[in-house]
Amino acid sequence: MKTKDSAIAATSIADGTAARGLQLAGLGVLIYSLTLPATVFALDGLDPYVIGIGRSAAAAVLAAAALLSVRARPPRRDQWAGFAVVAAGVIFGFPVLSTLALDHGATSAHSAVVVGLLPAATAVCGVLRAGERPSRAFWLASAAGAACVTGFALVGGAGRVTAADLLLFAALLAAAAGYTEGARLTRDMPGWRVISWALVLAAPVTVPVTGWLLAATRPDWTGRAVLGFGYVAAFSAYLGFFAWYEGLARAGIARGGQVQLAQPVLTLIWSGILLGEPIDATTALAAVAVLVCVALTQRARVARAPAGDGAVNP
Repeated sequence: MKTKDSAIAATSIADGTAARGLQLAGLGVLIYSLTLPATVFALDGLDPYVIGIGRSAAAAVLAAAALLSVRARPPRRDQWAGFAVVAAGVIFGFPVLSTLALDHGATSAHSAVVVGLLPAATAVCGVLRAGERPSRAFWLASAAGAACVTGFALVGGAGRVTAADLLLFAALLAAAAGYTEGARLTRDMPGWRVISWALVLAAPVTVPVTGWLLAATRPDWTGRAVLGFGYVAAFSAYLGFFAWYEGLARAGIARGGQVQLAQPVLTLIWSGILLGEPIDATTALAAVAVLVCVALTQRARVARAPAGDGAVNP
């Protein structure tokens, strides 16, 4: 009887942890949904590389202050490779590539649809890194989502995939890798410390490069540029990860990534409200198709790896 009661209690605790994780992931998604519109604001006077690299340099100042305030211990040597993946994915990869895509003519609404595959990409990375065994339905749904996004890109590019689309595809793969590795590191330390150390460890590159870019590009700090850059530096590059990494670690990478289903829709809404971008029927239909495909991906059966095989546990 005691064994049964203990099992019920353990299940209840696990369910509560997962529910809390989904709530935190939802907060992270809400913050990230404004990233593309804010980046468009920042481009109203700033070079795309200043935005992509500079936002991480500015966030590194906040991160260093936070780590010093709690006298946080540096990461272990065996964690450095993981932090390198986080830095490559979410500090350099996604910010620079997505900003360049917007600078190459992709609208915030168009980008939101393409990046809508990010939940599936994150789930796939989680599967590969956590040793889970996905069902055939998982892979079929992922392939269908990729086909929907590719078709949308071809329609928007008059029969060809544009340079902006290729940049967006590369951006979402970089983000997925950074999300997955960050969630794995969050098993050993709080999510806010993971992103803080990643930003600080990357600072020897981001800070001097940002200084050089500011001197070389002569930015025009308009009101929109300041507002947009301030948002992507403080929220997209830093505070959003507090909730996001903790949410993925608690709920599981694939399950937590399901919350990202709302991100393309939220970004479309913000793009219409803040940027006045028209949302045509093709864009709306593509967004819905991607949501359906990713939902099927998240619901497909995935066998969890045994504990100790690298699975991310709540």
